[in-house]
Amino acid sequence: MRHDDTSARAADGPPADRPHDKPSDKPRKRSGGKRRGFFRRHPVLLSALVLLGVLVTGTLVFAFYLNAQLGQIDRLELGDIPDDRRPAQVEGDAVNILLAGVDEGDGRSIAEIQEGGWDPGVLRTDTIMVLHLTADRRRAYVISIPRDSYVQLHGDDGRPQEVNKINAAFSLYGPTAYLSTVENLTNLRMDHLAVVDLAGFEDITNALGGVTLTIPGEGTQHLDGEESLKYVRTRYGLPGGDFDRIDRQQNFLRAMLGETLSAGTITNPFTLTPTIKSVVGNLTVDEEFDTAEIRGLALSLRGLRTGDVTFLTAPFGSFGSTDVGSIVRLDQAQSEELWQATANDRLGDYIEEYAAESEQLPKPGDVN
Repeated sequence: MRHDDTSARAADGPPADRPHDKPSDKPRKRSGGKRRGFFRRHPVLLSALVLLGVLVTGTLVFAFYLNAQLGQIDRLELGDIPDDRRPAQVEGDAVNILLAGVDEGDGRSIAEIQEGGWDPGVLRTDTIMVLHLTADRRRAYVISIPRDSYVQLHGDDGRPQEVNKINAAFSLYGPTAYLSTVENLTNLRMDHLAVVDLAGFEDITNALGGVTLTIPGEGTQHLDGEESLKYVRTRYGLPGGDFDRIDRQQNFLRAMLGETLSAGTITNPFTLTPTIKSVVGNLTVDEEFDTAEIRGLALSLRGLRTGDVTFLTAPFGSFGSTDVGSIVRLDQAQSEELWQATANDRLGDYIEEYAAESEQLPKPGDVN
């Protein structure tokens, strides 16, 4: 019997040549459900865009946060030292920042102490450093000046005062006199002044999760904040006295810098946040060192690595003793070369010239 499919075709619907059976301009639906959207069909692209959105939003939020934090840095007012009592301003983009590490004092901020006229003896500078940033921002040099250096002090008006240990300048006459004293000692114009509460070493170290140091006789040690503060402040009992303490401070800063970079702190807003808070909470800068300049300077140094930072100490001449106690006399001739090289942004040449002496400096693992 011949199979006749006419009935079947009739049951299935109208012939194919009927108008509504012509190919439609509308896209055909996928069998088994609705058609997936563009991003469902391209999940990798969706993930990339979401990640980009999170990063951009996070960066913007962090930028606002960073700006707000930098705006909270304490400012101090420096006196108006006449230009003829200051070294000449050197042309170029190199930057010199005078650093002071001070003890806790009586708990008042520098601005509060200044309000009623400087209160002698309240704050002492246990750490004196000049930070030199090269014009191309590819290198940084940290030059320590022994606190017992016997020098001519200058007042907050730039006029000469008595000869004394250099750390007496800040203690007796205040931050402006400290700046003036160091400028006259080095014949180097300082662009800014930054004062760090040495207790900040403890906060910053804890924010980083501790700092690892190699100490002769003790091996590799992971120091927490309290231990780090004790390490950088110890002076008595060290064979070289203040010079050994300088070595310790530089060793600690080198290790802290390495810890920061290896932990990705600078490039990670989530790990950088507590570090920024601890720095801001213990930092005071001159009022002309505004937020925009600090932020711009920090960004210009984002490519700096541990090996790009060199630590030096003002050249030693001899030890001595006067009515103010034990003192350090600096090597005047070599010191002039050091400060001139700094002014000329040629510290690399200075280091090369005194390479033999540099080789005698303690390596990180040799610092007591």
